Amino acid sequence: MQLPHFNKQKFSGLDSFLQVLEPFLVSLPKGRQWALEIRNRHWLSEKLFSALRNHGVALALIDHPWMPRPNDVFQRGDPITTGFAYVRWLGDRKGIEKRTFVWDRTIIDRAEELREWVRVLKQVQRRGVRIFAFANNHYAGFAPETVRLFNEIWVE
Repeated sequence: MQLPHFNKQKFSGLDSFLQVLEPFLVSLPKGRQWALEIRNRHWLSEKLFSALRNHGVALALIDHPWMPRPNDVFQRGDPITTGFAYVRWLGDRKGIEKRTFVWDRTIIDRAEELREWVRVLKQVQRRGVRIFAFANNHYAGFAPETVRLFNEIWVE
């Protein structure tokens, strides 16, 4: 479930968001795996992580220009809130679309960013957590190459 950035007119902060989120999480059908993506960098905290953990919902870990880097997210608490992790390499849609609308080659070298993800995700894997990942063309210009590069770095 992908949520937009909520400004202060929608929610005054994390606490008011959680007052709406928690009843929603209770209502989710059981027997399925759920992941929630939020785009409010200041809400990434153990308080949010605990709420998701209490309801068995994964926090979607995203690589997006508005959001903190993975090392920073993990310093705020434990964002692994269930038995699986879901990663989305999204990138800067507006920025890359100023450079191309053809998604057939890498436009932005994301090797360093992916190395950071590998360091973080190897620690997650050691905990026995299953990892799912999604690469968007807007991340580097060509999602299949992003996945290939991630795999190459993973086995280094």
